[in-house]
Amino acid sequence: MRELSRRKNLVNDWRGLEKKADDLQEMIVLAIEEEDYSLKEEIQLELKRLGSRFEQLEGQQLFTGDYDNRNAMLALHAGAGGTESQDWANMLLRMYLRWAERHDYEAKVLDISPGEEAGIKSAIVEVKGDYVYGYLKGEHGVHRLVRLSPFDADHARHTSFVLVEVLPEAEETVDVKINPEDLRIDTFRSSGPGGQHMQKTSSAVRITHLPTGLVATCQGQRSQHQNKEAALKVLYSRLLELDCKKKEEERAKLKGERIEAAWGNQIRSYVLHPYKMVKDHRTDYEVHNAEAVLDGELDGFITDYLRSRVGK
Repeated sequence: MRELSRRKNLVNDWRGLEKKADDLQEMIVLAIEEEDYSLKEEIQLELKRLGSRFEQLEGQQLFTGDYDNRNAMLALHAGAGGTESQDWANMLLRMYLRWAERHDYEAKVLDISPGEEAGIKSAIVEVKGDYVYGYLKGEHGVHRLVRLSPFDADHARHTSFVLVEVLPEAEETVDVKINPEDLRIDTFRSSGPGGQHMQKTSSAVRITHLPTGLVATCQGQRSQHQNKEAALKVLYSRLLELDCKKKEEERAKLKGERIEAAWGNQIRSYVLHPYKMVKDHRTDYEVHNAEAVLDGELDGFITDYLRSRVGK
């Protein structure tokens, strides 16, 4: 029913745009016939509005995946490199939160594991809004940073890596069904600066799906119940992604294509020294205003990636 409603709204949007375009065309023809130029500014303004709306609706046609209209789970994992990678993970977390803010999406940090000296070891963010997964799915992969280290006394150049996972939100009763007997739920004390209550009680939760071995951990919420709910959300999304990956592999085998595991691939480089540039290695799209990208200006990368996938 939700999918039917979404498609009806999409059709109505296009028909509404078509009607406005027809009305504007009639207004232009009438103004020309009567040599009435007083409507020129109004016509130009309405034409600009229609053009902007057309680009927006045209962009939505890039979303061809089954789950592109869903909310998303964003997981960040610092790679090898200690404090350097953990600081880079924190920079990426801020970048995605700023991107969500720019688009008026609701972003909630479900879990975060602080680094020993700075930054974060990992984080899980729930992002809600129209087509969030469709926009963010291309961010899945390894992100590489090259810069002069602020943590190195010699200010040497360092390279850091962070794995970004993007998972579609799963509908528990529709997409994935879990037998409660297949879950092992462990509780433990939260680590890091979480306040006395979190550190004294076993509020952190780790859920293991025994048939697949998938694990979801959450310790960022105030109570054990909240952590369990958040961990289950992540587990459902991981199981949905696993199912999608299996189906994709089956389709690729039928087509006779070589399957490349995107899990560990380096998809984008962010260079802050000796020059400034952000480059996507899949599309060759690049910009030289690295600060703007790290402040959430990702739309150029996202749109270029989606266009590159059309027909694939």
